Order: sequence, then structure tokens, then C-alpha cells
Amino acid sequence: MKATVFFGARSFEHEVSIVSAIVLRDVLALDFVFIDKMGEMYAIDSANMQAKTFASGAYKNAPKLTFTHGGLLQKGLLKSHFVPVSLALNLVHGAEGEDGKLTALFEFFHIPYIGPRLEASILSYNKELTKLYAASKDVPTLPYSIIRRGDSIAEPPPFILKPLHLGSSIGISVVKDSKELDYALDVAFEFDDTILLEPFKQGIKEYNLAGCHAGGEWHLSIIEEPQKGEILDFEKKYLDFSRRDSVQKAQISPELESTIIKYFQKIYANCFEGALIRCDFFVQDDCVYLNEINPVPGSLAHYLFTDFRAVFAALGSSLPKVRNVPIQYLFINQIRNAKGK
Repeated sequence: MKATVFFGARSFEHEVSIVSAIVLRDVLALDFVFIDKMGEMYAIDSANMQAKTFASGAYKNAPKLTFTHGGLLQKGLLKSHFVPVSLALNLVHGAEGEDGKLTALFEFFHIPYIGPRLEASILSYNKELTKLYAASKDVPTLPYSIIRRGDSIAEPPPFILKPLHLGSSIGISVVKDSKELDYALDVAFEFDDTILLEPFKQGIKEYNLAGCHAGGEWHLSIIEEPQKGEILDFEKKYLDFSRRDSVQKAQISPELESTIIKYFQKIYANCFEGALIRCDFFVQDDCVYLNEINPVPGSLAHYLFTDFRAVFAALGSSLPKVRNVPIQYLFINQIRNAKGK
């Protein structure tokens, strides 16, 4: 089944989404729908899936699209024609993709899709809700506090500041000294009105695991230990994944591997069905903590799987069933009959 990938949109992670889609062009058989910063949608030919197409504005020469029941309408000179979408892929990172807006459109227009459902989007887009959700699943996270504009900060450095509603490591700063605080706050508040503060721990290990549950079984990637500096910053997280040919499996104990897998499955189950997600974990002193949930990971974390096409096919063929709601106007007819009208 050929999927239609939706990418771009009005988000601080707009360009990350473009890179993800370009990378997947050589991995899966896809049609491409680009969403620009104004919310306009364009059908992009695979041959034009290059960075310059979007940076130069050349995408505006492509056919325009709008949503309709079961697919899209492509606008023509005299009339529009229907473009069916048998399977959509949400590859919009950040706002409008991971926050649930695109999910709502797919569901409203009855388009089957791979990606987080609405509730999963809300829980994973907000870092505080992610922690509360993890606690409900008995998955540990680091302690935290919430900072809003004008709040005083009682915690002594070192700590890390993260925009509450942003991914891709954008806007994150490590504050080691109180002299660094004002600048770090300015950076984070540039992207969000609310900040999450966590203790910064030297020497903490990070591990990533991606996967899904489809066709009655788990499809899990290798566990990766990403190469990072002090933190896993934007460049390491996203500019690297587009050019590396292979990723090495982390050399960890069977006990640690089992714990990471167990926590991943707890997070995924009964919430993220229909999506391929990546969970990032911290490990220190043999304790495992969930760092974040990536409901739409960069390039779908395909590089972590030995047979990604098989995983994608299994997920696409076992999406959550949509409840059919019969509309019969029984209540209205009862009222009419009671009034004799």
C-alpha cells in the first residue's frame, strides 16, 4: 500500500519535517504533500523532494490540494479532481502535527493514517503531561518544576531548561551557573511561554528505542546510544540521521535492555496504537528514567530497524478500528411525531 506523507506545517520544527520527508523518499514508496507556513497544501513530485524546492519557494508551482472525505481535492483550471488517500503518514514534527491538529483532520475526513491518535498527541506534546502519564504507568521520570514568565527560580544550578511544548532539542539550555540563567530563560521563552526545569546530571547515559505494536506483536528497533556532547542537541539529533548508513546497537546488559523494553511497552500500550514512536531514556546508577516520547520521530527512526519496510507494512495494515456512528435521526423523529409535525 502506497502511503501519502504530510510534512512541513507552521512549526518551529518545520525544516526538521522537510528533512525527515526527504530522507524517507529513498526508504518507502510515498506520495508527498507539503504544508506551508500558511496551511496551504501542495502535491510535491518525488523528483522535487530536495531542500531547494522549499527554501526557494519553488513548491508554489506544484498543484494545490485541499482535504475532502477520504482524500484530497487537487485544484485545476476548470475543476478539481479527487485524489484518494488510502494511507496517510503524519510526518509533521512539533505544532500542527504532534499536537493533534493534523490527526483531527485525518479523523474528520475519514482518512486512515499512521501517527499518534488525538489523546496520545496531547499527552506527548506537553512535557508535563508526559511525566504525569509516565507516572500513571509506573515509569520513572526525573523530578521537575514548571517555570512561567516572571516566576522566580529557587532551584540551584546545575539544571536544564526545556520549552514545554517543543521537540528536536530546540531552545534547550544547560544552566551551570546563575550568571547563565537570564540568557537561558530568554532562549527558552523565545519558543514557548512555559518552561520545564529538570536537574542536570553529569555523566548520564541516553538510550533510544523505537517501535510499535501491530498485527498482534511487538516490532521493536535496536536500542541506540546516540553520540552526544553535554546534551543531545539539534545537530546531533537531526542533521546526523540523514547521513548515517548504520547505527550500532548499544552495548548494555540484558537486564538494562529488558527494563528499557518493558518501560517502552508500558508507555505505548493502550495509547499509541497506530503510531510508530521513539522513546528516549536516561540511565544513571542503574536507574532508568523516561526522558521524552517522540510520537513522530525524525524520519520515523527507520535507521534503527533491520527491516523497516516490513514494520511499516505491518503497522499500516493493522490500524485501530474506527467506530461507525449510525445517524438515524430517531430522537428528532420522536419529537416530530410527538408534535404531530
